[in-house]
Amino acid sequence: AWPGTIRRGSTCALVFHDPPSPCILGTHHEKGAQTFWSVANRLPLSSNAVLCWKFCHVFHKLLRDGHPNVLKDSLRYKTELSDMSRMWGHLSEGYGQLCSIYLKLLRTKMEYHTKNPRFPGNLQMSDRQLDEAGESDVNNFFQLTVEMFDYLECELNLFQTVFNSLDMSRSVSVTTAGQCRLAPLIQVILDCSHLYDYTVKLLFKLHSCLPADTLQGHRDRFMEQFTKLKDLFYRSSNLQYFKRLIQIPQLPENPPNFLRASALSEHISPVVVIPAEASSPDSEPVLEKDDLMDMDASQQNLFDNKFDDIFGSSFSSDPFNFNSQNGVNKDEKDHLIDRLYREVNGLKVQLENMKTESQRTALQLKGRISELEAELAEQQHLRQQAADDSEFLRAELDELKKQREDTEKAQRSLTEIERKAQANEQRYSKLKEKYSELVQNHADLLRKNAEVTKQVSVARQAQVDLERERKELEDSFQHLSDQAQRKTQEQTEILENLKQELASSKQELQLVQGNLETSAQESVYQLMKDQRKMLLAESRKAAEQMIQEALRQLEEPTLISCAGSAEHLLAKVKSVSSCIEQLEKNRSQYLLCPEDISGLLHSVILLAQLTSDTIVQGSTTCLRAPPEPADLLTEACKQCARETLTYLTFLEEGALGNADSTAMRSCLGKIMAIGEELLPRGLDIKQEELGDLVDKEMAATSAAIETATARIEEMLSKSRAGDTGVKLEVNERILGSCTSLMQAIQVLIVASKDLQREIVESGRGTASPKEFYAKNSRWTEGLISASKAVGWGATVMVDAADLVVQGKGKFEELMVCSHEIAASTAQLVAASKVKADKDSVNLAQLQQASRGVNQATAAVVASTISGKSQIEETDNMDFSSMTLTQIKRQEMDSQVRVLELENDLQKERQKLGELRKKHYELAGVAEGWEEGKFSAEQSQPTSFQFHHLHKLVSLRGLVDSNPGHYPESSEEQQECVLAENALAVLPLFWLFVDSHCFL
Repeated sequence: AWPGTIRRGSTCALVFHDPPSPCILGTHHEKGAQTFWSVANRLPLSSNAVLCWKFCHVFHKLLRDGHPNVLKDSLRYKTELSDMSRMWGHLSEGYGQLCSIYLKLLRTKMEYHTKNPRFPGNLQMSDRQLDEAGESDVNNFFQLTVEMFDYLECELNLFQTVFNSLDMSRSVSVTTAGQCRLAPLIQVILDCSHLYDYTVKLLFKLHSCLPADTLQGHRDRFMEQFTKLKDLFYRSSNLQYFKRLIQIPQLPENPPNFLRASALSEHISPVVVIPAEASSPDSEPVLEKDDLMDMDASQQNLFDNKFDDIFGSSFSSDPFNFNSQNGVNKDEKDHLIDRLYREVNGLKVQLENMKTESQRTALQLKGRISELEAELAEQQHLRQQAADDSEFLRAELDELKKQREDTEKAQRSLTEIERKAQANEQRYSKLKEKYSELVQNHADLLRKNAEVTKQVSVARQAQVDLERERKELEDSFQHLSDQAQRKTQEQTEILENLKQELASSKQELQLVQGNLETSAQESVYQLMKDQRKMLLAESRKAAEQMIQEALRQLEEPTLISCAGSAEHLLAKVKSVSSCIEQLEKNRSQYLLCPEDISGLLHSVILLAQLTSDTIVQGSTTCLRAPPEPADLLTEACKQCARETLTYLTFLEEGALGNADSTAMRSCLGKIMAIGEELLPRGLDIKQEELGDLVDKEMAATSAAIETATARIEEMLSKSRAGDTGVKLEVNERILGSCTSLMQAIQVLIVASKDLQREIVESGRGTASPKEFYAKNSRWTEGLISASKAVGWGATVMVDAADLVVQGKGKFEELMVCSHEIAASTAQLVAASKVKADKDSVNLAQLQQASRGVNQATAAVVASTISGKSQIEETDNMDFSSMTLTQIKRQEMDSQVRVLELENDLQKERQKLGELRKKHYELAGVAEGWEEGKFSAEQSQPTSFQFHHLHKLVSLRGLVDSNPGHYPESSEEQQECVLAENALAVLPLFWLFVDSHCFL
């Protein structure tokens, strides 16, 4: 009859009954699960998710409480269960995911019990059986713990998935749908309690045998599962459904400390108590239709039997046929029947009340029995634990008693030994006196005897060593003689073979050498020809790139950072004309002798370099020229570049004879004609105005500094009124350092004015100050430029500080502005001290003020960096509410951002290096400096050597464009340091050179 029970229990729609009990008995009766699987295979498990869920529950109970052969009979269907799990896993709603995870759990349970046959289906084992399962092998215990972790993880996944599928905001445990999903969790709770207990015991056993570092992974995994299991047990114990069916244990607040062996005695095994016949709360109030019909039929039969006992069988056959009776008897019988019906109805009501009361009483008694059983189990466990602790303490007490007895014996022995030692010490003191006399007398004899004995022993040992060495030498000599004789014979044979091979090899070598010489000459000739062709092509390409780069700069005037002069342009044009003549000579010589290509390559590169410099110089000259000549000069430069590119196209093998430089010479003539027209006819500023302009610029700079100081004070007042906390502290520190910097600049300007006044007074003679400024116009222009730079830098820094205080700017802008102010003040100092006496008091004050500006600049940078760090510390991320996936996502995003920023930083560094390098070159061109322009005598008073300037500029550009490069030689390192120190005042360097050269 139990196959029908399987079908009835498995086809229930939502309300869960408890049919597996007959199924369990059937497996024990049949000693297997063939009938179960024959019925289950006919069920539509792949199309009905609820039916599949019920099937999983029944199968789980059979694996736990059925016959042991259920596992063996079910292994053949493991593949079907896996396929069904994957199929239901595609459904994301309803029972699909639940069935998929439940089937994975059942498959894991089957695999676990197959690998560990000592474990029964319900996982109930004693500690001795658990030790036997591991066979007292630490490797087996290690692997068994891993398998238990996997098993428990599948149980927790099903637990968590069921809870996630329920709406916990409503009382889902009293609804049929909620009970249908929660019912299988009873088996899961039973499995989890045992797996948790065994895992704790195995981990303590492993920690007693293995190092703690080896088991770090086990501890981490246990901590994760402990947290999940504790939360799920707590949530389950609060559901009304489980309160009536199962008593769920609560895990301890803190996990066990496996690093402390005594913590095992504090572990309490979780005990799950299930009241008898209380598998579901719906098994009693929910009745099938057939059960109701059977109950009505039994009640009707009971009523008929009572009626026959009272009135006889004739009334029971037709109790309402009164044709044979008179009217009086009919009325009496009617009254009697009515009375009996009322009594029967009353008895029915009483019977129902008694049934209800008995059921309520039975439920209360069952609940009380469950509580008492749980308390009894806990008391038994505590009693067992107390007995174990008592046994352990008793053993320790016995050991302590033995130790105390041993200690007492040792104490008594020590006392006796001390007493004997005192007596021996007294005797020893007496004997010592006598012994000292004997020792003194005997010492001389022993000393003499020792010397004689030592000499004899040394002589004997030397004789023995000599004898042993003689034997060893004889043996080794004989062995070496034999070995040398064998080696000589072998080498003689090898030498004869080598002589024969050498003779044959010499003949072959002569033939090969002849062939190689011929082919080598041909290869060398062809290689030299290809190399000449390649060098010429590469030189032509490099020259074309230089010209194209110059054209690009000509078309983008924003890249030009300085203005040139017509004198420099004419000098460049003359250099290009000379280079063209030399190129024509080298081209003719190459056509006559192709092996000599060095002169041609040098002329091509030099032509491209000089032409590009001429184009750039023409572009810079246009900045100062009137519009119409500037346009003509620009067009002439473009035409010159195009003609040069056309000429370069003929500089290749096979076309050198067709190269014609007439067009280039014509373009250069146009540029020279325009340049001669642009030659200056006089000064832009009248000489008498230079002195006034210096005073005006210095006054304007002082006014700009005072205005900046006032703005900083105003910003500080606003910040104190509107900001608080870290922001106020950062703003006060930054604005305070900016105020100190402005004050230091004011002191510097005053010192600069005093020094300039001293220079003018000492150098003008009988001339007026204006005439002195006009006479030294280059020096005066340097002072004006430096003053403008200081005032502009102060204004920009105040604007940057205002934006930083408002939270709209960047701290880096403020630091850059500070560096710019330091560079501008350094430029002003350098311009002021050019003509100053080195022993001047005002010069010393100016240098002291310059150091004050540098210190104030460093303070601004330091306060800015500190404020930035404080702001960044307040903006730290909050990781408390982030999950592992979110943190991993943030980590990946941060890595991507770091790579992007590193790439952008590398590109910006290269761009900065190119810009600086080009700026230095153009700055030198704009000031009219060329290599070899000044003689050694003219450049001797300066602090730099002009012939190293190009090397310094190119080296600085290389460092900027390639931050990973650092010069190796001491000369390059010294020039790098020189470039770093001169970086801030490089624009004024040319003024410094000119002023010394023209003195």
